[in-house]
Amino acid sequence: MKPVNFHDTESYEPDDGWRRVSMAGSDQFSFEWFEKPSGHSSPMHDHENEQVCICLQGELTVATKDDSVTLGQYDSVLLESDEPHRVENTGDELAIGLDVFAPGRSFDFWTDREDE
Repeated sequence: MKPVNFHDTESYEPDDGWRRVSMAGSDQFSFEWFEKPSGHSSPMHDHENEQVCICLQGELTVATKDDSVTLGQYDSVLLESDEPHRVENTGDELAIGLDVFAPGRSFDFWTDREDE
């Protein structure tokens, strides 16, 4: 067993108010908790990992090139490998979510990413 204390684990803030926290994971899967302020959107991006995005609080809109879905509390969406997407807080309050990646990915995905 490898417990992870939320307040002691690796975290980063790629933009003001957009914070990500590395949770328990392995090479097979990884979890990243995140919070986004109202109006914040990640850039359109893709990755080799499948992703499940779960909205824990607030409202998140997940958009691909062809579609979009708005998630409320406890709703989720599956994004396939290499599917371009972005995640935006379209609500009026802080949104909190959990991303699950398979296979697991390194936590430096955003910090080492070059702008497209």
